[in-house]
Amino acid sequence: MKISVIISTYNSPEWLEKVLIGYQNQSDSDFEIMIADDGSREETRETVERVASRCSFPVRHFWQTDDGFRKCAILNRAIAECRGDYLLFTDGDCIPRPDLVSVHRAFAQPGHFLSGGYCKLPMATSKAITPEDIRSGEAFRISWLRRHGYRPSLKWMKILARPWEIDEMLNRLPFAKPTFNGNNSSCYRKDALTIGGFDERMGYGGEDREFGYRLENCGIAPKVIRYSALCLHLDHKRGYVDAEIRARNEAIIAQTRASRLVRTVNGLSEGVR
Repeated sequence: MKISVIISTYNSPEWLEKVLIGYQNQSDSDFEIMIADDGSREETRETVERVASRCSFPVRHFWQTDDGFRKCAILNRAIAECRGDYLLFTDGDCIPRPDLVSVHRAFAQPGHFLSGGYCKLPMATSKAITPEDIRSGEAFRISWLRRHGYRPSLKWMKILARPWEIDEMLNRLPFAKPTFNGNNSSCYRKDALTIGGFDERMGYGGEDREFGYRLENCGIAPKVIRYSALCLHLDHKRGYVDAEIRARNEAIIAQTRASRLVRTVNGLSEGVR
């Protein structure tokens, strides 16, 4: 099964480089990277080209002009052009643990999508992570994270939960919500095409959850792997947050759920195969 890792990004080349190094360090290297770039400046393209030259897997960069938050549109372009049978969605500020791709591959199951987890780091910890910390795995050790400003919390369980038997037990806990999260979730490409991809009306806030609800309406059940598949979420500002847009998004989500909508007419065309 060929996997396409779709990474959304916008003007965060320093963080994106750390993320790409994380994918260079995966135990499973049978995948392609699709950079879904929502209008970043030239520095991001230069970073992608420099890092891609050292990757053993294909890296493809898809860019659109900067015209506000249009993440859903560039994600749909990546879905349309990817070569994988299976899609792993993440963000350009989420460093994957070395087993992330292999875990998604192992848990992939027809009729399901996977909902992975993340640990959100403070800015000081985010900046402290070096390429060598990622390659050595130190950045994923509680002792290293604590020394560099990541305070104890229940989130630590996502890092400490080993081996897989413990992961599986924690994945079944009721507070692990089975939502589609854009920073670490996956599904079969054919299912993404069936529902028309992402709804391009949506700005920031819940656009990935809405995608997941339509998968569920289509009969694709969520499967939580929150404690098995882990990313480190690097800190950043969120200048694109807008209460009015968020309210509009929530109204779209409510309508999707109430009407049991499967396919959006504001996404991929039916001709995409």
